[in-house]
Amino acid sequence: MCPLMVTGILCRIKKMNSQARQCQNCKSRFLIEQDDLAFYEKLSAKGGSASGGKVPLPTFCWLCRAQRRMAFRNERVLYKRKSDFSGKDIFSMYAPDSGYKVYEKDIWVSDQWDPLTYGRDYDFNRPFFEQFNELLHAVPLKNLNVVNGVRSDYSNNFTDPKNCYLCFNGNNSEDCMYSHGLTQCRDCVDVSHLAKSESCYDCFWVTSGNRNVGCVNCENSFNMWFSKNCVGCSDCVGCAGLRKKQYCIWNEQYSKEEYLAKLKELNLGSHTQYEKAKAKAKEFWLKFPNKFLEGLHNARVSGNYIDQSKNVRNSFLVREGENLKFCQYLQETPGSKDCYDWSIWGDNGQLMYECHACGIGTQNVKFCLFTQEDSHDIEYSMVCSGASYLFGCVGVRKKQYCILNKQYTKDEYEKRAAKIRAHMDEVPYKDKAGRVYKYGEFFPIELSPVGYNESMAQEYFPLGKEEIVAQGYAWRDTAARDYKPTKRPGELPDGIAEAPDSIVNEVIACAHSTSSWQGANGGMCNQLCTTAFRILPDELTFYRKLGVPLPRLCHNCRTFERLRHRTGLQLYARQCECNGAQSKNGAYENTVAHFHAVAACPNRFETAYGPDRKEIIYCEQCYQAEVV
Repeated sequence: MCPLMVTGILCRIKKMNSQARQCQNCKSRFLIEQDDLAFYEKLSAKGGSASGGKVPLPTFCWLCRAQRRMAFRNERVLYKRKSDFSGKDIFSMYAPDSGYKVYEKDIWVSDQWDPLTYGRDYDFNRPFFEQFNELLHAVPLKNLNVVNGVRSDYSNNFTDPKNCYLCFNGNNSEDCMYSHGLTQCRDCVDVSHLAKSESCYDCFWVTSGNRNVGCVNCENSFNMWFSKNCVGCSDCVGCAGLRKKQYCIWNEQYSKEEYLAKLKELNLGSHTQYEKAKAKAKEFWLKFPNKFLEGLHNARVSGNYIDQSKNVRNSFLVREGENLKFCQYLQETPGSKDCYDWSIWGDNGQLMYECHACGIGTQNVKFCLFTQEDSHDIEYSMVCSGASYLFGCVGVRKKQYCILNKQYTKDEYEKRAAKIRAHMDEVPYKDKAGRVYKYGEFFPIELSPVGYNESMAQEYFPLGKEEIVAQGYAWRDTAARDYKPTKRPGELPDGIAEAPDSIVNEVIACAHSTSSWQGANGGMCNQLCTTAFRILPDELTFYRKLGVPLPRLCHNCRTFERLRHRTGLQLYARQCECNGAQSKNGAYENTVAHFHAVAACPNRFETAYGPDRKEIIYCEQCYQAEVV
């Protein structure tokens, strides 16, 4: 029997064993499949009565569940405010007028205060989420979520950063600046989602790279400029889809001497020439096929940006994962397994469900935020570490059997937690838009301590101010800045060789804040623009070392521009665009004959590349035939 027929039969059987539901948020129809049901049963059976009750089926579709979790994460905005413990000036992810107490991290992790002093009895006359929100406003929060940081005061959501500045969402990285999604990286600037890489600049989704500039989706490559989908390559400019090549420019082979001469002619240390080459590369890449899923060394995966994983479905930005579904940003290694609906972190987690920013050996944790460091068997808690058997707690460390920060015996905890779960169904919470939250739902977005427009949700699920307010979410206006630029972007030296040491004393206007810039919103930037920026001494040294020009945008605008390479989370049913001897749009001529000969490739798949995107999308078989 034809493999495609077998696949179709299996899909029909799977649908017969699925349950259809309507999302109470977006009203779209979604399926709860057989493997989903098996996971919920496994999670319900784990650990006995102390570990949680039966996990109900979700009432939000997986995309709305992801949006809900991401709305609780301020990814890159830092505020200067007073510590509610010492009165000192500190930087925090929570705004001064947010209504939350904040302690500096060193105090927060110390024994100078006790989270259990905020403990309270559960009121069975009121919804759980209402009571949790009151506790969340009473218990001090940690100003920044940094574990074991060294000289990295301006970074956040990071494990083991050393000498990192304005770096977010990563682990075990050193001497990096203006970056996020880092795993074991060193000496990188302006990069996103890199692993085991060094001295890279302006790159996205690179693994094991060295001295790469402007590269996307590359692995085991070094000394590369503006290249995409290259593996095992070195000393190339503007290339796409190469394997184990050296001294290539626009996919054309040169000798070493010719290459070096051409590279000198390109003069990529000039801002003008750098931007020209970058723009040319983006157009050149469109002439080559992309694999429907970006990632290497995988088995049975769907989503995008997945490496060295197996049985990972509808997931994004995952490294070394196993048996995952509806997960995002699980990049920290060692990888995690047997988890659903988990956004951010990873690092050896197991049986995690509807969690956000939890990691470092966490197990059997449900509906939690910022719970970390070998915590297990916890529900509906936030900013807890090294703890177990908690329900509805905030800031609890190295304790067990607590509810709303109040200590109980094991027997008392089990009985009361079971009673609260039942009460959550009997007296559910309703948000301002009428959405209902019973046991099994993640926290309502309107309880988030950060504004929707400053959260990660705005990156993937952007909403205007009117929409945000109408949904009952919080909007936070950008703080007024009184920067007085001393240099406009056009006044900077074109070449890095001409940049004087004194440039570090200048305040440079972001190009998006100047009257000459025209964006999609009529000149208004929606990228958390800081309006001005400085070049730091170490940063200048880095640019000179790599021979790249000074930037013209602030670090936030550079990040958002870089993330234009990244696809969204939505998956689309599409057919391979290999049309026999060439791509469907005629832009690419195949180099070898494919299994489908002169006919169009029949393979279909789900991909994060929407049909409105310009990239040529091939199935695994056709893509591998072209890049070997």
